[in-house]
Amino acid sequence: MADMNYDVLVIGGGPGGYVAAIRAAQLGLSTAVVERENLGGICLNWGCIPTKALLRSAEVLRNAKHAAEYGLVIQNPSFDLDKVVQRSRKVAGQLNGGVKHLLKKNKVAVIEGDAKLLGKGQVAVTKNGAAVGTFGAKNIIIATGARARTLPGLEDDGKLVWTYRKAMTPNTTPKSLLVIGSGAIGIEFASFYNELGAKVTVVEVMDRILPVEDEEISTFARKQFEKQGMGIITAAKAGNLRKGADNVTVAVEANGKTEDITVDRVILAVGIAPNTENLGLENTKVQTDRGHIKTNQWCQTEEPGVYAIGDVTGAPWLAHKASHEGVIAAEHIAGKHPHPLDVRNIPGCTYSHPQIASVGLTEKKAKEAGYDVRVGRFPFIGNGKAIALGEADGMVKTVFDAKTGELLGAHMVGAEVTELIQGYTVAKTMETTEKELMETVFPHPTLSEMMHESVLDAYGRAIHF
Repeated sequence: MADMNYDVLVIGGGPGGYVAAIRAAQLGLSTAVVERENLGGICLNWGCIPTKALLRSAEVLRNAKHAAEYGLVIQNPSFDLDKVVQRSRKVAGQLNGGVKHLLKKNKVAVIEGDAKLLGKGQVAVTKNGAAVGTFGAKNIIIATGARARTLPGLEDDGKLVWTYRKAMTPNTTPKSLLVIGSGAIGIEFASFYNELGAKVTVVEVMDRILPVEDEEISTFARKQFEKQGMGIITAAKAGNLRKGADNVTVAVEANGKTEDITVDRVILAVGIAPNTENLGLENTKVQTDRGHIKTNQWCQTEEPGVYAIGDVTGAPWLAHKASHEGVIAAEHIAGKHPHPLDVRNIPGCTYSHPQIASVGLTEKKAKEAGYDVRVGRFPFIGNGKAIALGEADGMVKTVFDAKTGELLGAHMVGAEVTELIQGYTVAKTMETTEKELMETVFPHPTLSEMMHESVLDAYGRAIHF
């Protein structure tokens, strides 16, 4: 490819990068994306999307197992692991093609290879060690994402010890599995394999699972997971991994004691590491903090004309946060006036069974921030739609500022809460108070009625419980 100059050159074609490129092109800027592997990034190809396809298969299997509860007869439901994985990969492939179409439609050039910043708006691209070209750009957006983090002595080998890539493309179903880490990724894989019949144990170094969630929600979720047969060990440290021919023994230290746990496979879900190596950051003024690129509210780095978005920057490390930052960066480059991103209004979702979703401050964080809070709760068992669905285990919790009525946070566990949380996210973004939420008419019968009832409960007005 001949060397060219662009108004915007995006490094990385994931959910942050390709969205930034499309928005920049929409604003009339000549734009290119450099991608070394797959358009759509980890999220679309190896993360958010294919894992949800796997979890959907597990959900259908679970429903088939409980068909008798709905008056249906399905004998001996089972699964074909190869076809479950094939469906997941097909879904990812379809969306990858969709991203290619969108970039072509918006006249965004796609350059295949590895990018390296040379300074002064110059980017060198190579592919398999061969030079592709040197490209000039008035503005550069770094959107290189992150990869699974490993721990000393717990490195993945793709056979016995897995990270997310191998965990979503297994060639056999392990009979026993140890998941190290209980964030969203760890819990989702634990839920998937548990449904397929594996004996799953989750080890978490913190004193509770899902540590970023409200404590009451994570406690509720733990009880549900244990009820499904999962083993959960918190305040625990995993180490001294010993590999056998087809199993792994892990020393797990908890409560002052060390126990050897032998399993077929281990899944590492202990966080992420930013992809900042070999980017040529040393040729710029870009600053990092523990590997993550430092930016201001407009996603600008210390290097003039260089922006950074998504997982390569600060928390929360979520695809929808990356996409939103991509729009902010593109619009700022185009001279528009985008609103800075308020991380308190970014929802988080875990697609296990039950699902977990939240936005804003937890009850504990709100109190630590000095708020006098009012807290509302409503259980799924009090909702007609939940009972009709056969999904009566769950809870909706809302946290308000007692002085102003501001919605500070919302936390949910149960069926379809990942679809419900956007209602509270819209409310927080619009700075809604309890008054507007109370006066909103929610349709009946729906799960969303619990959102209304939780608000009412915070003010002593709950109707159905």
